[in-house]
Amino acid sequence: MKCQEAQEHLSAWLDDELDTAISVAVAAHIDHCEACQRQWFKLRALDAALSDLVAPAPPDLAAKVLARVKPPRHRVWVQSVALAACLVLGIALGGGMARTFYTPAAPHGTASEVATLEVFQDFPQGSLGTIVASYQPDENGTLQ
Repeated sequence: MKCQEAQEHLSAWLDDELDTAISVAVAAHIDHCEACQRQWFKLRALDAALSDLVAPAPPDLAAKVLARVKPPRHRVWVQSVALAACLVLGIALGGGMARTFYTPAAPHGTASEVATLEVFQDFPQGSLGTIVASYQPDENGTLQ
């Protein structure tokens, strides 16, 4: 490993963020290179100095933040009414659409029943559509 590459990894090595292979290579380079050792010692000293710094918060910071935060308005009943309206609308629309999508089959094999079974003819073998289309009711109306 060259000096420039080792020095690029020093900060990550200090924070223990390097892969094991790169970390071993950086350590081996620093053991043999005096310039990189000096850089490493400077970086460690800087890290130690910065970690000792204290950044105190202003004493009235919490009071200022709480003064600016507006309490939430309690509109629980509005949310409940909106949720109930959405539920009623969903049931009404779902029921109306279900009538147009799923027409009831006429009794005793009329043309509409045959037409609905023809929809299942183009399914791949082993699919759900093929299985449903393969069941034919017998004379008693039970599936075979």
